Amino acid sequence: MAKSSRSDLVSKAHARRVVAALKREYPETACALVHADPYQLLVATILSAQCTDARVNTVTPELFRRYPDASVLAGADPSELQSIIRSTGFFRAKARNLLAMARQVAERHGGVIPEDLESLTKLSGVGRKTANVVLGTAFGVAEGVVVDTHVKRLARRLGLTTGTTPEQIERELMRIVPRAEWVDLSHRLIQHGRRICVARRPRCPACSLAGLCPRIGVASAPVTKSPGRRKATGGTATGSAVG
Repeated sequence: MAKSSRSDLVSKAHARRVVAALKREYPETACALVHADPYQLLVATILSAQCTDARVNTVTPELFRRYPDASVLAGADPSELQSIIRSTGFFRAKARNLLAMARQVAERHGGVIPEDLESLTKLSGVGRKTANVVLGTAFGVAEGVVVDTHVKRLARRLGLTTGTTPEQIERELMRIVPRAEWVDLSHRLIQHGRRICVARRPRCPACSLAGLCPRIGVASAPVTKSPGRRKATGGTATGSAVG
């Protein structure tokens, strides 16, 4: 067997174990951005760039009340829109993107959010990450893996990738993880990154993946999982920097 093939098998086997462990720990997945339809999810995801999901969720009820669909949003007054979303940060740029996106959806797609990666990424303010969030969560379509700050950090710590950019990390995860797991894997990694594997001081003694994790980039002595830890359940999130 060629060395590259052996390495590939090892990587896929490790990925399977990580996916299985995350499934046991987080059996249910859900998006933390509150939304009722693809339009609302797309708007919320655009707003979530450089902003917490919790903050976005405080802004969107009024936003969606005033602008219930893309066609209505397309005709919004820029200053009024900026006022509503101001607390999410970078509100001028986000308002420009939201208005342009809404006009494009209204003009090109009859006011309906498109269900394919190419069309989504042609909309203003919509990169591959945002498109993957909408496709996976709103439409159940796995075209890629959402790589936000949590996924980037955990994928490297867990030894799933040596990539340094979101693009490299996504390609590697798509190669070693079955497509059927792509959408939920992101949700679970994000939830684990928020609850346990935090950026500066990861809670390794409380981590159910401790036995699988090479802890790359974590400068401390090896630890084992504490006994008797209660299993975490509940929803996950798209990640704050998904834009």
